Amino acid sequence: MKITSAILGLVAIALVYAISGSLYTVSEVEQAIVTQFGKPVGKPIVTAGLKIKIPFIQEVHPIDRRVLEWDGSPSDMPTKDKLYISVDLFARWRIVEPLQYFLRLRDERSAQSRLDDILGSETRNAVAKHELIEIIRTTKDRTPLRDTLLTDEERAQDIGALVPISKGRALVERQIFEAAAEKVRVFGIELLDIRFKRINYNESVRPKIYDRMISERRQIAERFLSEGNGEAARIRGNRVRDLNKIQSEAYRAVEEIRGVADATAANIYAKAYNTDLQTVEFYEFTRTLQAYKDIISGETTLVLSTDSDLFKFIRTMKAATPSETAPDGVLGTKRQDQ
Repeated sequence: MKITSAILGLVAIALVYAISGSLYTVSEVEQAIVTQFGKPVGKPIVTAGLKIKIPFIQEVHPIDRRVLEWDGSPSDMPTKDKLYISVDLFARWRIVEPLQYFLRLRDERSAQSRLDDILGSETRNAVAKHELIEIIRTTKDRTPLRDTLLTDEERAQDIGALVPISKGRALVERQIFEAAAEKVRVFGIELLDIRFKRINYNESVRPKIYDRMISERRQIAERFLSEGNGEAARIRGNRVRDLNKIQSEAYRAVEEIRGVADATAANIYAKAYNTDLQTVEFYEFTRTLQAYKDIISGETTLVLSTDSDLFKFIRTMKAATPSETAPDGVLGTKRQDQ
């Protein structure tokens, strides 16, 4: 009796185990592949619910049917204008053909690795075909913000103008997406979208890029400084020219006034001293004495001809004798008749 109970118990346990091994569930976010001895049998299970399989022989492999994320690691690559940049991008994908996916990739780890290769390769190819400005910019007709202090001449020089683009980042992403979508479709994967997450200069060339940017800014600053210095030199030149003009006109006016005054004075003197012969002689005498005062000093030595007009009055003078000394002790002189 006891042996019979034990056998019945073992049979019941085996039956329960067999039933539990033959039943499985598929959730709403999954799809499943059933394999028998490692090979897929039947069609993929794409509907949710309770399912039956052969216990101990068949195995169920769940496959996610949700939108999955691919996040690549930053990679250095050159652009068309020979600038090395670090590109970081991400993508979204899902499994649309589970059987094809299972046969070629088996699991999500293999899928992520294959996406790394395909998306990284296509990104490198696209970046190498475009200049950096095409990868960075998004809008073609973007209007730059300019300083309101710029003059019309400076605005005409296109200072601060943006480099025109023909495609932009969105079209570059579209090119990568279209090229990569064809290659991942053979693995039963549908590529939904791809986007650049970050684009930065390579660490090794970043200082050179910054130095070039600083150099360009300095060139613009030097141009402003040179234009300012030229304008300042022009203003200073105009100031000196105007000042010289004013001084020359003032000097001319002074000389004209002085000439008119001298002419008037000479006319007055001429009228005063030309009244008779005695006034003429007196004028000659006073002018000669003035000439003596201007020419002769205490240490002056004169060599004159006896026929000189300047010697005319000197030779008529003689040294004063003590008896002729003036009361104040000053020696006097007197004229001698010729």
